[in-house]
Amino acid sequence: MLREFPPPPRAAEFNELIKKRLDEVRTTGSTRETVTVDWNGQPLHVEVIDLPLSGLYFNPGTHRVRAQRSHDPVRDTTLDREPWGAEGQGYLSFLLQAEPADPSRRDTAFDKLKESLRDFGQNDPGLVTHHGVLVNGNTRAAALRELGIQSMRVGVLPESFTWTDINSVELALQLRKDHRRDYSYINWLLAMEEQASLGRTPEAIAKEFRVRTATYHQGRWVLSTIRELIDRSKQANGSGLRILDFEDDQEKLRELHRTYTNLENTDRDQAEILKENRLAAILLGFSKTDVRHIDEDFLKNGYLGKSLPTGFADTEGTAEPSAVVVPGLGVEIPAASSAVAKARAINDHILRAKAAARSTASSLQDPVQQKAQAIFEDAHAAFDSAIEAAGRDARLRKRKQMAPARIADACLAIDQSVMDLVQARSSGSFDEDTFDEAVLKLRDSLRKLARQAGRGIPVPGEGLAWLLAAAVLEES
Repeated sequence: MLREFPPPPRAAEFNELIKKRLDEVRTTGSTRETVTVDWNGQPLHVEVIDLPLSGLYFNPGTHRVRAQRSHDPVRDTTLDREPWGAEGQGYLSFLLQAEPADPSRRDTAFDKLKESLRDFGQNDPGLVTHHGVLVNGNTRAAALRELGIQSMRVGVLPESFTWTDINSVELALQLRKDHRRDYSYINWLLAMEEQASLGRTPEAIAKEFRVRTATYHQGRWVLSTIRELIDRSKQANGSGLRILDFEDDQEKLRELHRTYTNLENTDRDQAEILKENRLAAILLGFSKTDVRHIDEDFLKNGYLGKSLPTGFADTEGTAEPSAVVVPGLGVEIPAASSAVAKARAINDHILRAKAAARSTASSLQDPVQQKAQAIFEDAHAAFDSAIEAAGRDARLRKRKQMAPARIADACLAIDQSVMDLVQARSSGSFDEDTFDEAVLKLRDSLRKLARQAGRGIPVPGEGLAWLLAAAVLEES
């Protein structure tokens, strides 16, 4: 949600400094540098000045580290309470230098940016409000401070700009196709959600983010699914998964949406079971190619049920309601089937185990974490075995279907050759000798096919019977 922040300390004093420097730029008569930003669909040209880095503030509302803020809940709370304080600004500086998927590690992209600034200086100006809050260039400011540089070139937004305007300008700058450093996937989803909360239509948001409307809806589904998983992972002590824990799962979640949507149209329960199983595999850290093996055949053949330890997330004895009443309407809708409930229970078991295993909460003792880690490892081994079996059977099915598929391709090629033959004859360009050689090769190939296909089949089908009879007739 969009938040309004109070002016930072000494905002009036810094505002006066900005006004003086803008006046100086306008009155010196020298060449004036400007930067163009998009605002309400129109270009806005703002003047660029030099400002001391010590007076600039990182933007506490920036979308760049929105998801990463959950890395340290204590520091995040401090940032919420005192966005302009030393601790809050320090946390923002830390996150701007960290890897999006794992903020405990320093981002190599930040070090490359720092190296570029050291060797070549600042090529593009940042962007600030009249109070000195960075709207664009937060990461550059962090790198310049590490280099010990004292000032930064910035364009200054109009004094009348509200936080809604600031938010709009930041998004417009970020979503340019030539922007050098994209938002991380989760921050991209959060930015779209924020735009929707402002009452904008899906079509308008999709246009601004330069994606199809279907991609926007897919992103909202993914974010909703992530939030549901986080809620389901929460422990009694309040610990649980964080939104940034899904930062590296972009393609797996997108593929899940496509598969789920296609299956939902024919079998809602199967779609829900597949969704829960795939989400569990994603939580367990399986690769995209492994997760793909969890498909309709995976469910049909019950690979997972054969691999899970006995009693794992057992739901037996729990009475499942036949219908659920919608609050306020008194309307009943069918409840989830026992198979769906079982799949959810398995996933919930894994969710809570992962949350407990990675938690650093003091209320979780080592034995609790050890037990959670053991559950997580048991689940991983079970899924690994099930996915391996499914993959092995899929490769076998593919080999079984390869020969018929190649014959089907050959038929298409022969059908095309009929059309080519007619055209060649009509234009007088038909090469009879070359065609005759090709037909002889076809004869030899069909002979080989007949010999191999006829082995071990006591009662051939109509197609194979024709092939064998043709081969015998031709040889005789």
